[in-house]
Amino acid sequence: MINHASLQRLGAILLPSVISLTALAHAGSAGRLQPGDLVGICGDSITEQKLYSLYMADYLLMCQPEPKLSAIQFGWSGETAPGFLARMKNDALVFKPTVATTCYGMNDGGYTATTPERLAAYRKAMTGIVDALKAGGVRFIVVGTPGAVDTYFFKNRSVGPDVYNQTLADFGQAAKEVADRAGVGFADVHGAMIEAMAKAKAQNGADFPVAGGDGVHPHPDGHLIMAYAFLKALGCDGNIGTITVDLKSNRAEATGGTKVLSVANGTVTLESTRYPFCFPGANDKDPISTRSILPFLPFNQDLNRYMLVVRNVPSDSLKVTWGSQSRTFPAADLAKGVNLAAEFLDNPFSVPFMAVQQKLAAQQAFETLGSKWLLHSLLSWRDLPEANDVMGPVIPRLTSTILTKWQGLRNASAAALMPVKHSIKIEPAG
Repeated sequence: MINHASLQRLGAILLPSVISLTALAHAGSAGRLQPGDLVGICGDSITEQKLYSLYMADYLLMCQPEPKLSAIQFGWSGETAPGFLARMKNDALVFKPTVATTCYGMNDGGYTATTPERLAAYRKAMTGIVDALKAGGVRFIVVGTPGAVDTYFFKNRSVGPDVYNQTLADFGQAAKEVADRAGVGFADVHGAMIEAMAKAKAQNGADFPVAGGDGVHPHPDGHLIMAYAFLKALGCDGNIGTITVDLKSNRAEATGGTKVLSVANGTVTLESTRYPFCFPGANDKDPISTRSILPFLPFNQDLNRYMLVVRNVPSDSLKVTWGSQSRTFPAADLAKGVNLAAEFLDNPFSVPFMAVQQKLAAQQAFETLGSKWLLHSLLSWRDLPEANDVMGPVIPRLTSTILTKWQGLRNASAAALMPVKHSIKIEPAG
């Protein structure tokens, strides 16, 4: 017979497990991307640079971790977590994002060594942001840490880069605590930037810029690190597609939005509606090109796998031509699968990828205008009693016009994603 005391002890043992299982069940239903999600990307001037947010939008739309995804950025120069908390209902939630990422702390730290007062204000504001996002209908939230300052270029401040990076690490730990308490996602942007930056500078020199200029605002290479951290936290698995070719039977099959149109004499012709991520630029050492950080960041390995598997290879090695580029691979590597997206940075998707990216860039440019300048200014009119009689009836129409304009640009971005027809030629090397 189990007495009351035994039941209490049993409850004490089982309750943590029940809570953990409940949390896991909640994460399973809410902590992942779903078809049709709109991802709100919230942050300060680094977000307003519209680079990591653009790379995220590229990936969500073209690489399609789920169908019909899109993104909107809410960057604001100089912003802190309390600043976004004060404006988010009017300037961000009106767009009805279903997923949101946050990246605050760079300005909250005050460019000084960590102080308890600043850290407490940040923690309180971040808790408020998460609560407000949930109340505003956001289903899946990823709290991101601040990024990192460049260990060479961060100068002319009251503290050096090592001290301020420790401040940012402290704020990152506070962000993780907020995320853990709220049961939402977390992205260690700071850790990812510190690790990749150290590797890049070790090979390319201390003055290789991840965030050149002021040492705060990243170059494209640094923004790719940020996008990587957020996309990983959003649960993107990186399986873009696999093309399997059997040279003996002259047959091929494909997954992930790619279909086989024909197979003849080692040439496979395909049509794809899902793109691998592409990296514009020709100079692998230029931080203005996202390619320069790829040797130090597992972007392709973790997020961008467009695989070619070749079976029944008749020789020790084969030459593979994709678009205008050719590479030779050992038969053993092809049997296991090679990642075309990593091996062929210039490929048949490069030009279509950039065409879609241009549409997304135009969309994000309007998002700054629409959210930061137009929608936000309406708050001032609402708070001006003398203008209420005139502006009161007009404000809803202005809001609707802004949202309609943005939706048109969002539709244009999606419409630019066209099927790509391409061929892979496989032949004996030499």
